[in-house]
Amino acid sequence: HGADCVVFFHDLSAGQVQAIADILDCEVIDRTTVILDLFSRRARTKEAQLQVEMARLNYLLPKLSQRDLGSDQQRGGSGVKNKGKGEGRLQLQQRGIKKKISVVKKELEQLAKEQKLRSEKRMNSSLKRVALVGYTNAGKSTLLNQLTDAGIPANNRLFDTLDTTSRQLTVSDNLVVILSDTVGFIAKLPHHLVDAFRATLEELEYADLLLHVIDSADPNREEHIAVVDSLILKLAKPGTKILRCYNKADLVPAE
Repeated sequence: HGADCVVFFHDLSAGQVQAIADILDCEVIDRTTVILDLFSRRARTKEAQLQVEMARLNYLLPKLSQRDLGSDQQRGGSGVKNKGKGEGRLQLQQRGIKKKISVVKKELEQLAKEQKLRSEKRMNSSLKRVALVGYTNAGKSTLLNQLTDAGIPANNRLFDTLDTTSRQLTVSDNLVVILSDTVGFIAKLPHHLVDAFRATLEELEYADLLLHVIDSADPNREEHIAVVDSLILKLAKPGTKILRCYNKADLVPAE
């Protein structure tokens, strides 16, 4: 079809990317690469940027192979001299990435400590905690804005929220809660991203109630509900109450 780029739904190894690109004579990327790129574009705070960078580096590291070392090596033959040179270059690349991972990890650990202190402080305040969860673009940030006048950006696009925003919400005369927004989920969320955003997703672990925001007009609604439910099981503490909030009712057909 004369495409400039081909995107694969499944993850590809470095060797697969190179082989398919050679055959198709165009750029080849996989699903995780697209997701990482979207996350990097949406990251606004230092923490989100570091989390995305950590995920990207951890995804890139195992992809390094002899296949990626450049056309000069591929033309270099199979002699011992060429092989040694290639291994040295590969190890140099791996060391560079591992060093970057170490630096980013230390920065994230420091930020995680600060966030944990803030979370513990909020827990000691005796206020109940409510977390908004849901599939990406279900409308969590919009709901937070409507309930608390938080004024955070809420756009109609995937992964618009990568940072946790918390606001106080007065429910009644004798009930004030802390309401927190969270990063949106997606089917087959790359485990590198789950690991990198672990500190952000800890809001689910501390929550007394989860508001599961659902795009009621989404044709894949039931599948997306199942994805979020499975991630809640992994990330929230057992027995946490869940309230389903069906959003975008104005887009649902009358019947």
